[in-house]
Amino acid sequence: MKATKIFDNKYQWYVFARDPEKKEGIIDTNQYMIKTDSGTMLLDPGGIEVFASMLTAVLHYVNVDEITDLFASHQDPDIISSLGLWEEALPHAKLHTPWLWEGFIRHFGSKNISFAPIADEGGTVDLGEAHLQFIPAHYLHASGNFHVYDENARILFSGDVGAALEPEGAPMYVEDFNEHAEKMRLFHQRWMPSNRAKQDWINRVRSLDIDIMAPQHGRLFKGDDVKRFLDWFEKLDVGIAIA
Repeated sequence: MKATKIFDNKYQWYVFARDPEKKEGIIDTNQYMIKTDSGTMLLDPGGIEVFASMLTAVLHYVNVDEITDLFASHQDPDIISSLGLWEEALPHAKLHTPWLWEGFIRHFGSKNISFAPIADEGGTVDLGEAHLQFIPAHYLHASGNFHVYDENARILFSGDVGAALEPEGAPMYVEDFNEHAEKMRLFHQRWMPSNRAKQDWINRVRSLDIDIMAPQHGRLFKGDDVKRFLDWFEKLDVGIAIA
């Protein structure tokens, strides 16, 4: 699994993706890690199928006992079905996840791990130098859903918002926004059910200072492409299966 450092100052952000050993038919996913002197958090650490390659990649940068926190934006299997395996490796870690999905996520395994349910309005957590905000993203696409904003690194982990399903070997960052937009269109129209929820999220995110928007699938957005995405998403009609 390819590891790319996307922020490096007093602490680091990494994205793990583009796994060449991924089985055919498994959706490619981006897993993220925030490593500080005080602890390490894995964001949407992935499904059962990528656990082995993800753990191997992570251990190049941290020891197991340095991983203190997990974050699951919502309940989908590609995000957190590896929980039962992670908790065998990390018996003292804490899982931050929407309160709505706790009872469902426990089906993936929860003998020892401590749950830290996130209230609908969001919340904050300090991970050493990293001051993280849980940004409500309800109905985009899950009814209980959060993104993570790091105000110091100016990174927004945006879950399925900004996602694109691309062939193996795609670049890590968007290079031509207009070309990339067509790869995102159907995904967002079908998986995002509510224009009202979409606009609520856009209003929240426009108030943040963002250098990198990092989705759970596809390429990352840097600089002006973050604003280009918000403008594009705002105009896009979603929930098209109803029509």
